[in-house]
Amino acid sequence: MTAKSTPAAARDLRIDFFRGIAMFIIFLAHVPFDSWANYIPARYGPSDGADIFVFCSGFASAIAFGSVFVKRSFLLGTARIVFRFWQIYWTQICLFVVTVAVVVYANPFLDQRDYVEQLNLYPFLEDPMAGFVGLITLSYVPNYFDILPMYMMVLLMVPVAMALKRLHLGAVVAASLALWASTKLFGLNLPAEPWSDRQWFFNPLAWQVVFFTGFAFGAGWIRPPAPRRWLVLTALAFVLVMIPLSHWETVRDIGWAQAFRELSWDWTWGKMDYGAFRWLHLVALAYLMRCLLFGHEAILERPWLSPIIVVGQNALAVFVFSIVLARIGGMVLDAFGRDPLTTAVVNLTGFALLVAVARTSAWFKSNPWRRRPAAEPVPRVVEPAEHEERARSLRPAHAMTGSP
Repeated sequence: MTAKSTPAAARDLRIDFFRGIAMFIIFLAHVPFDSWANYIPARYGPSDGADIFVFCSGFASAIAFGSVFVKRSFLLGTARIVFRFWQIYWTQICLFVVTVAVVVYANPFLDQRDYVEQLNLYPFLEDPMAGFVGLITLSYVPNYFDILPMYMMVLLMVPVAMALKRLHLGAVVAASLALWASTKLFGLNLPAEPWSDRQWFFNPLAWQVVFFTGFAFGAGWIRPPAPRRWLVLTALAFVLVMIPLSHWETVRDIGWAQAFRELSWDWTWGKMDYGAFRWLHLVALAYLMRCLLFGHEAILERPWLSPIIVVGQNALAVFVFSIVLARIGGMVLDAFGRDPLTTAVVNLTGFALLVAVARTSAWFKSNPWRRRPAAEPVPRVVEPAEHEERARSLRPAHAMTGSP
């Protein structure tokens, strides 16, 4: 899943493809009680769509933002990061407000479940003053709305990483690992709401490891290993071993496996503070996918894969839309039943809408209103002498010689 070794490298379709896959997985994971979510990667391994999304975002950020630090200046690179933070910040605010409006409006009409309670929104609605202050200051980060705040916090770490890289790559690695370990040893995290001691579900101090792994590959700080038989077999073996250990229906019937998970959860499996097995699983999958596509990258240019590619290239717009769409999809399933047909209709319609949003976003990004119309041919100015010469050439021979 890694590509060129310079920050200025051309767009890597592998990153776009897998980020697109992550968007579809995240949509399925967010539709409440969607039976298709039983087959997403999270059910068969420690890492899931969120890991892929953050890894690919780190890779893309190295290309989009890291190059500004390298080619222009540290100050301009930092300004670029702050501007991106500002964009995502307002996206987060709007996403929350729109989703709450949809849920609050629909709640009285559907009695299958309490959709406000499902998102734990009653504390916010009962004390909107504290809620809005927390929302604006990012001290209120509700579950389901927590991945963008994590991404924002990690983005602010990019200038620090670029400064440390000037010293040595080892300084970046050491700082990243120290932050990750602090979440395990000292419980470092951020407050998620003003009315309880709940903390951020996606702890940015831990998840930055995933982001900067992708960033290091995208910036060319680390070169991916070439396909080697022993590495491929090792990665494949780890992925296969993780399947039964990650599948709860299997683990609960194996005493030692359940005990192992419970004993080592925080350091190896946990999602909040990012367990080590999640990172190893993600890297193993990334390496296997790289080897699978090695020398065959052109397949990603096939037209039938373009919907996934365009979704990956417009991940932010698609993600924001999918958050709202997933709630609506759950309501539709509650209203019409969760049989295989309705589930398929809701999921496939959702996929189609995600692609439509991605294509619309791509169209707007192309700035079609700035394109100049095709230049019309300029009329040629013909001099009087040329008129006479052209007229003479068109006369019959007898007219020019005076013959009858």
